[in-house]
Amino acid sequence: MARILIAEDEAGVRLLVARALRMEGHEVVMAEDGEMAIDILAEENGRFDLVLSDIRMPALTGIELAYAARTAFPDLPILLMTGYAEQREAAEDLREIILGVVDKPFTLAEIRLRVAQALRDPSADEDLFLMRRYG
Repeated sequence: MARILIAEDEAGVRLLVARALRMEGHEVVMAEDGEMAIDILAEENGRFDLVLSDIRMPALTGIELAYAARTAFPDLPILLMTGYAEQREAAEDLREIILGVVDKPFTLAEIRLRVAQALRDPSADEDLFLMRRYG
């Protein structure tokens, strides 16, 4: 499975997402903010399959993290999360850098699906079809 770095300052969200992704078989490394995420990326030489980051964080935002990660590790996929419409709009400028933005609040099924899509899991498209068709 994939190796995923989660950058999220809210402990409850961070732990919930990590648990959901570990249940899918992924290896998860957690960072409490963008600065910690950058440090982990540097220490690990970018050896992750995906960065999943909140946009609004203290010290270094998810947008700043995305720019820094893309500069250092151009092939590293990045998926952002936010609960704020204005931050979603700000992320529009990142279309060339990020895979997308997941709106909060989300269900565990939604975050698993979006991560699967980001990792290009072919079954994700079928799951999305089933979710849309059968709720």
